[in-house]
Amino acid sequence: MSAASRARAPQRSHRTRQSHPTPQTGQTRTSRSRTALLSAGAAVAALVLSACSSGGTSGGRGGTGFITSSDGIATVKKSDRADAPELSGTTLFGKQLDVASAYRGKIVVINVWGSWCAPCRAEAPNLVKVSEDLADQGVQFVGINTRDTSTGPARAFEEEYKVTYPSLYDPTGKLMLRFEKGTLNPQAIPSTLVIDREGKVAARSLQALSEAKLRKMIEPVLAEK
Repeated sequence: MSAASRARAPQRSHRTRQSHPTPQTGQTRTSRSRTALLSAGAAVAALVLSACSSGGTSGGRGGTGFITSSDGIATVKKSDRADAPELSGTTLFGKQLDVASAYRGKIVVINVWGSWCAPCRAEAPNLVKVSEDLADQGVQFVGINTRDTSTGPARAFEEEYKVTYPSLYDPTGKLMLRFEKGTLNPQAIPSTLVIDREGKVAARSLQALSEAKLRKMIEPVLAEK
């Protein structure tokens, strides 16, 4: 073997040794990606099966188990309810609002909505009607406006539907994320939650509500002593 050949041989060997980690790393990444996709798919499938069930379903964890009826309204018995998180900030019209302090001792109905959301528009007249009917019974409605990039469209929405109750402006959804996972937390737009007089979440719906369904959510909490 010539001197030039002997000089080149180690270089070929070195390149060969370097070539092995690359396909192994690629295979590992592919395997991890597939595992993540399968896990996400399983979680989505579980949610779909739960949502499509014709009977009541249970859920929750950590002593906050709840029952979802066939009409999509989830409830939890009084002894197992979780505390509502701090809901405070600036309203669409620039006022400061702390829900717990302002409405202590009242039943609070929280509605998560966006001006761009067609189902929110469909349910808006029902929310306004029920909020006016129950105002003298200690029921206070509060909106959480989300994913509107400015307050202009949201304010126009409220003016169009003659909404008189306040809405906190939450464009990035930070207030929604304050609700503990595994409890009756808002997971869709629109979402509606009923908070009892002790500041605990009693009921939830993840769909646009008719006037009848909205009253059905509130009346059992209103009847509590």
